Amino acid sequence: MSIDVDVVVIGGGPVGSTALALCGRAGLTAVGFEKDSDLWPTARAVHFDGETMRTLQGLGIASRFQEVVIPMKDVEIVNEAGEVLVHAPTGGIGEQAWNDHISFHQPDIERLIREVVSDTPGIELRCGVRVTSVVNVDDGVEVTSVDAHGIESTTRARWAIAADGGRSETRHALGISTDKYGADAQWLVVDGQLVDAPGYDADMVQFGRHTRPALWLRLPGDRVRMEFMLMPDDDPEEIVTPAAVERLSRGVLPADKFTPDRQAIYTFRGRISQRWRAGNIFLAGDAAHQAPPLFGQGLCAGIRDAANLVWKLDLVRRGIADSSLLDTYENERKPHATAWVETAANQAVIIQTTDPDVARGRDEYIRANPGASAVPPPPALGPGLHSGSTDPRAGHLGPQPILADGTRLDDMVGAHFLVAANRSVYEALPRATKVALDEDDDTVTLLDPAKVDQLLTRVGAPAVVLRPDHYILGTADSATTLDRLIGTIPSIAHAAQLTSESR
Repeated sequence: MSIDVDVVVIGGGPVGSTALALCGRAGLTAVGFEKDSDLWPTARAVHFDGETMRTLQGLGIASRFQEVVIPMKDVEIVNEAGEVLVHAPTGGIGEQAWNDHISFHQPDIERLIREVVSDTPGIELRCGVRVTSVVNVDDGVEVTSVDAHGIESTTRARWAIAADGGRSETRHALGISTDKYGADAQWLVVDGQLVDAPGYDADMVQFGRHTRPALWLRLPGDRVRMEFMLMPDDDPEEIVTPAAVERLSRGVLPADKFTPDRQAIYTFRGRISQRWRAGNIFLAGDAAHQAPPLFGQGLCAGIRDAANLVWKLDLVRRGIADSSLLDTYENERKPHATAWVETAANQAVIIQTTDPDVARGRDEYIRANPGASAVPPPPALGPGLHSGSTDPRAGHLGPQPILADGTRLDDMVGAHFLVAANRSVYEALPRATKVALDEDDDTVTLLDPAKVDQLLTRVGAPAVVLRPDHYILGTADSATTLDRLIGTIPSIAHAAQLTSESR
């Protein structure tokens, strides 16, 4: 089949746009289709973490993002009586060399990612174009779309990434069902500008009020968000009025000082798609998983999807890896995303309970165990391209040290595999392995203690291999183990196979 582009991306939100930008960085050609003609004007997602910022760093726009986001300095859990059960500072730089909790106004970040797309040769986002069909064909996909003038066209690609949201038309057309986690709940989400009113001191407050659970978030500038769980006797029309918002917020959002951008009722749900791949079509973002908003991992998870998938597509396109590498996308990402969805759903049962007895027991438990409500450590990937079955450190997100001169490690490595090792371990490698590393354009080798000591100390090993998405391929305590690990890097394995076949 002749192809027009390597990848079609369905959906131009932050996940789809990031997938396009990552395709461009990898040298893949790609076109994205977004049914809305204009950028969505109001906030949806409002939080991402240091890992997401690290991905944006790789696109060269982290410094511009810093101009439109704010680090979240602290979080609180407050009960019905107004007692602060937990106050936790969150403003420090984390393991990813960025703040772990960052707040933003979504149109600001979408605009910056779209600028990367428009400035990158070989990729394009077409807005006001709706995808009506995507089907697998021999060695690729055919995507039918209709533009704003009703003109239909067909695009042929090797692969399609469906990042078309929680109501994904692609997922439904493929007949892929979702599994439910936790109970669905309707919430009023209110975004807007609060002027000449103090709000709350903490940047995020979870109100464990059994009479009406709620959430407060401070966003960049004078923007704020509050969320209120709907109760059985609420009037859906009355509850979105300014007077109702002032009442629900207990005067924190007074009608004369709060200008809403949006006052809408949403259903918070936990869902995981049963399959994330159908032939050459891959689901990503909300099309693949949806989580209750606790821990703010929804957008983060979608960007992880794109970061996990795109470098694998590139290796397969170049013939460096077999197409079976693409099976590791669902195998790795689905358990990881499921862990976050389950954790958020379980936390919602406790923090957002409307049962006064459960709330009373929760308060007592949190007073005695304040650390129990903390954000859990990130889970490991599911089985895939890493040695997690024998190495407990493999499959986890690797750290990004900030070097003595202020350089972040990724700025030296780029979108490559990284082999970082103590020189003594490296020198004990077979000569053929060292030659292979020197000749491999997909791998960076670092031995300088000033560049690797922090990384090796944090992973607790004298050698480590990181993947292009910054997850640990494996660690090594000896040259023998490192040699075996290096042999699993797809580009190294491919070169070894070519050498063997030429003999």
